[in-house]
Amino acid sequence: MPVIVIASDSAALRKELVATIDRPEFDLIEVSSGPDALAVAKAKEADLVISDLQMSNMGGMAVTLELRLEASYDEMLPTPVLLLLDRRADVLLARRSGAEGFVIKPLDPLRLRRAVDALLDGGSYEDTSFQPSPVLVPEILKGA
Repeated sequence: MPVIVIASDSAALRKELVATIDRPEFDLIEVSSGPDALAVAKAKEADLVISDLQMSNMGGMAVTLELRLEASYDEMLPTPVLLLLDRRADVLLARRSGAEGFVIKPLDPLRLRRAVDALLDGGSYEDTSFQPSPVLVPEILKGA
């Protein structure tokens, strides 16, 4: 049974995440801080950590970096992280932290479920909703 740690200092966001991804085969553990996310991920050998990028005392980027550090010292197994971003500019932070995936708020349930499934299957997931739509040039203007 996959163990998933959900970390956010927002009870409403944690509730939304649980409502979106809860399945009988998942063991979801909610925490309200980064240090708690680290402790639970290590103690329960979490299969996935879903973390809000911005939390009051230790945000998702710090959680991700600390998980990577712990794994590099063989203190724990490598744990994939899905970061929840507030804005497009946070994509750089998610990539720099080494997180396996990110989604941008407001959360789309379908994208969130795809991201969870991809990370639990050993893959990665990048929310492409932040990318601007391509400009389509009418054929008549291409020859001008």
